[in-house]
Amino acid sequence: MSLLAHPNARPLGGGTVLNQPSEESFEAVDLQALGLDKIHKVGEKLEIGATATLQALLESAHTPVALKMALKLEAPLNLRNIGTAAGALAACDGRSPFAAVMLALDAKCTVVSRQSSVVSLGDLLPLRHEILRGKLITKIEIPLNVKLAYEQVARSPADKPIVCAALAQWTSGRTRLVVGGWGASPPLAMDGRDATGIEPAARNAAHDATDEWASAEYRSEAAAVLAKRCLAAVM
Repeated sequence: MSLLAHPNARPLGGGTVLNQPSEESFEAVDLQALGLDKIHKVGEKLEIGATATLQALLESAHTPVALKMALKLEAPLNLRNIGTAAGALAACDGRSPFAAVMLALDAKCTVVSRQSSVVSLGDLLPLRHEILRGKLITKIEIPLNVKLAYEQVARSPADKPIVCAALAQWTSGRTRLVVGGWGASPPLAMDGRDATGIEPAARNAAHDATDEWASAEYRSEAAAVLAKRCLAAVM
């Protein structure tokens, strides 16, 4: 951790982000020797080591089907074999299927500096650059006792989404809906005790989602349709 405290120090997991051309100078702190690449089922939760590759997570027998689908859409095979779970989340934008599904699952991240703390992914992503400065994600935890669905609209079946929806529903009825396809990170549209009002919630989450790919009006209507499909899939 003392190395990460240096100015401009960056953790190096898979290197898919740090290896991109940049004019910025920084120090890379190699994480390979820390053994953070394990994936364990612990009770009704899945513990994902920060440096576990996206492909290893996809191939795990414990990974939910909808999360596997999102991982296939997140990156091609060669990048999935290199990119890490924590790195993908730290570097994600709003078009990330992986981030959308992990947010729907209310993933918890263990963040370490001199002390260890657990931060929900929803709290981490908007402030990730400030929260993670000089710190390290060591583990990501998701629940397995939920129903999960993912839907998207894209230019091609294998492309990143123009609009996507990820929905997780607990046995208690708690329902979390995340929509995405634009912006800095996928927004949470709903976290309620049941699925009442899911379509208006999806529309509202995309009310200002205009960019070069689509208008907010289109995304609002598409998000509502995708949310309805996700809900039908988990019922």
